[in-house]
Amino acid sequence: MGRTEVLPADRSVDEMQAATWDVLDVAYAAGVRWVDTARSYGLAEEFLSGWLSARAAHDVTVSSKWGYTYVGDWNLDAAIHEVKEHSLQRYREQYGETRALLGQYLAVYQVHSLTEESVVFQDVRLQAALAEARDDGVRVGFSTSGPRQADTIRRAMTLEVSGQPLFSTVQATWNLFETSAETALKEAHAAGLHVLLKEVLANGRLAVLPPAELQRIASTNQTRPDALALAVALNRPWADTVLVGAASPAQLTSNLDATKLSLTGGELDALAGLSVPPERYWAERSTLPWA
Repeated sequence: MGRTEVLPADRSVDEMQAATWDVLDVAYAAGVRWVDTARSYGLAEEFLSGWLSARAAHDVTVSSKWGYTYVGDWNLDAAIHEVKEHSLQRYREQYGETRALLGQYLAVYQVHSLTEESVVFQDVRLQAALAEARDDGVRVGFSTSGPRQADTIRRAMTLEVSGQPLFSTVQATWNLFETSAETALKEAHAAGLHVLLKEVLANGRLAVLPPAELQRIASTNQTRPDALALAVALNRPWADTVLVGAASPAQLTSNLDATKLSLTGGELDALAGLSVPPERYWAERSTLPWA
């Protein structure tokens, strides 16, 4: 939510690449040095590869993901935008594609939307292939979604190959509405995994349709709801990297105001009351339009 108004009216490849580079330029100038992408995010890896080369931004850490294939053919009205497959063949194909585009910049490669039912937990050949990347210096991680994120995180933490943990990073949804994975993420951080938080603005809902309490506290702090929601995430000591999904330089600048905020214990307690049951959160999320 909130991106349609700021993206180019012409959603051509060239226009979207230019818009992407604009956001990356502002992010880099502001000190952002971590960029997260995926094979299934349209041409995101290609856009990022071109920007990294053009800007010679050698100090950027890149994480990407495999497991979904983009099939939308640059059409917002496509019946299906991405197809999920956690197979050894799909991993080898996509790892090769990602490495060809991102080369030495690739620091973390993640299983995209891991769940307890994923074959990753049973396929020892796939696990061995993932461990090869780990042994070559690429950190192996996973992202997760859905109301059972905590269960997936805890199970993934037990997965070992050759006596070593397979995963060293976890990317999970955490925001003021959806906090159900918090304890599991604390455990992951304590165990040495790098914790990345995604969807911290609840797919834009906390910025576009902020709850009254979020709006009130933002006004008190002379800031905007998006910055406040992100500041709460940054306040979590177990969160190593907080991802943002700004669609324009102006949105990014607003997001980054989060780094200037210092919240009181009372404000944090008040905002904690916005959390809803995970089943409700994910049911509401599934109704958001793809636009």
